[in-house]
Amino acid sequence: MDTKPTMPSEGDTTDTSAAAETAPQPPQTPPAGAGQLPPQRRRPTVGMRTIKTATAAAICALIYYFLDRSPAFACIGAIFGLGTSMEHSKLNGGNRLFGTAIGGVLGMVLFRIYLFFHPEGGRSLLLVALVFIGTILLIVLCQMFWVGGVQPGGVVLCILLFNTPVDTYISYALNRIFDTGVGVVVALFINKYFPRHKVEQWLEALWNIDSRISYYWEDRSWDTD
Repeated sequence: MDTKPTMPSEGDTTDTSAAAETAPQPPQTPPAGAGQLPPQRRRPTVGMRTIKTATAAAICALIYYFLDRSPAFACIGAIFGLGTSMEHSKLNGGNRLFGTAIGGVLGMVLFRIYLFFHPEGGRSLLLVALVFIGTILLIVLCQMFWVGGVQPGGVVLCILLFNTPVDTYISYALNRIFDTGVGVVVALFINKYFPRHKVEQWLEALWNIDSRISYYWEDRSWDTD
């Protein structure tokens, strides 16, 4: 017996569009960055470390004013050597001092070798080989004595090989080592004997003195009690 498929009546039909509208929708992921505030730039401030660094550089400039010498490398050493703490200062200052010493001594030796072949100085392809060998030796020596000295040592090495007159390369290297040492010592002195809590106490004391002076110097004619 054949059965005919039954057609749904009007009452049995469902509104698929209404069901689709009422069906829960999966949450949509907002685009990246939506609803987030743009990052705010940190406002520049003049903190204790800034004051101490500027003080160290100024002390070097004052010392060298009376010595009648250029304070450039001493000030650089002071700025490099003053860190957020005493340990940080030792690390940064050591990088600058030992790197300058290693690079200076190595540069003098290599430049002396160069002068054996070119006594008058000048440009030569030999300098290419010397700076290649010198950079390798510098890195090896810094690994043996002071790892962080590669960058400042490389600066001194390249200046000695490429930008120093023949008759002043020894004095340049020795003066730079000495001046850098002075700057580092000044930075360590400032950081050791002028710690943050001491400086804050001194500034507070000065502020109290200034407040008292201002109190007694202001016009108090109205105060008759």
